[in-house]
Amino acid sequence: MKAYQSWKQRVLSLKVTAFDIPLIARNILILFIIGELFYGSFIASILMFPLSIPWFIMQKERKQKKENHDLGIQFKDAMMSVLAAEKAGYSIENSFSEAIHDMQILYGKGAPICKELQRIQQGIRNSITIEAMLAELGKRTDNRDIEEFAGVFSVAKRSGGNMAETIERCIDVIGKRMDVESEIDVMIAAKRMEAQIMEVVPFGIMAYVGVTNPGFFDSLYGNPLGIIIMTICLVIYIVAYVFTQKIIDIEI
Repeated sequence: MKAYQSWKQRVLSLKVTAFDIPLIARNILILFIIGELFYGSFIASILMFPLSIPWFIMQKERKQKKENHDLGIQFKDAMMSVLAAEKAGYSIENSFSEAIHDMQILYGKGAPICKELQRIQQGIRNSITIEAMLAELGKRTDNRDIEEFAGVFSVAKRSGGNMAETIERCIDVIGKRMDVESEIDVMIAAKRMEAQIMEVVPFGIMAYVGVTNPGFFDSLYGNPLGIIIMTICLVIYIVAYVFTQKIIDIEI
């Protein structure tokens, strides 16, 4: 029951946009390939369509996770710009406004961090505190660095602490964590590539055998025993795929 509620929550939390159309189209194409290779029928692909839903959820979450990670890197650079502006004599509110110009030069006007800073700027104009906007940003993006920064920033501002020193220390901690993440990414980059190759190899072998030896798999198509055998093979592949993704998905 808990697992069902968890998946239901994940489905409801996802927002399908026009940018997801290529991903959906690719998943449908792969389903048709699986149906043809494993069962010799495109009808099987239609019957397997429900399997594409959890797969799409996993891919969408992975995509969002990468986007949020990239936003975290941009956020660190933005806070460095805020720190420089505050040391130059700007108020904390004006420092965030100044950071927008720096981020537009560094990442472009369409970058996620520019949109988020403009959102914070608009919130300030509407008398919403910076700490509230930062906390909302961290919660919405599920980025631990931003959430922790928002918490420390809120405490420092309420207690009247040295904001420049607080921001500098937070940037230092975030930077060190990102350095460790980068080192791990470099270390497992080769293994991640190997995993991606191994995910494609079974389909490549089946396609090669099917093309070079027509009729080789006919005894497994269209009969109960063959369907059971191919289904078992497909389940083993799916389980291996899920475990592989969990192994290479390392969090700090």
